[in-house]
Amino acid sequence: MRLNRILLSTVLVVVAMVVQVSVLARLHLPGAVPDLLLLTVLGLALTYGHVGGSLVGFGAGMLADLAPPADHAVGRYALVLCVIGYLAGLAKPETGQLRTAAMPMLVVVAAAIGGTLLYAGVGALVGDTAGAHVGLAKLIFTAAVYDLLLAPFIVPLVMALARRFDNDPLAEDAAGGYGSRIGSQRAGLLGRVGRGGRVGSIAKGGRRL
Repeated sequence: MRLNRILLSTVLVVVAMVVQVSVLARLHLPGAVPDLLLLTVLGLALTYGHVGGSLVGFGAGMLADLAPPADHAVGRYALVLCVIGYLAGLAKPETGQLRTAAMPMLVVVAAAIGGTLLYAGVGALVGDTAGAHVGLAKLIFTAAVYDLLLAPFIVPLVMALARRFDNDPLAEDAAGGYGSRIGSQRAGLLGRVGRGGRVGSIAKGGRRL
């Protein structure tokens, strides 16, 4: 990953982790806790692709595993977010610009459900039963609802920041930025040259007459 991507991802992940631990976790909502860290990883993965998404997911997961008040085995959430970031990155638009809001919302729901199941599965494999007293079905349902409610505010913002700091020419063209202006200037110049050529040929024809 480039340096600007690493710096931006680090800042966004740390901010998301602080807000999640200090604010969202203290709301004591029924079921799961709204996963701001997951939404941040999804936004970056949809911008950077599957490789960047997996790296960001792993780093964000390790931060969540080590930061208090973590009550699970180290590396458990890192594995989950690494896989989620990789899979979400496969849905990155080729132009770097989302055409509809339906696709990221589907990615959020799939990530909330799949992440909860994967987290529970990894916990069962390593014998980590923290949180087992809460029903899995309730966790899946509440995680999907909370993340879906937060997604329209978090995912587009993260993607916009990532594109802005990444200076992606594909994203600039799709947004009508620098690339599109240069293209329009070239097209106008070619048009003027073409018109000048036709006028010159007509004038020459007049002199021959």
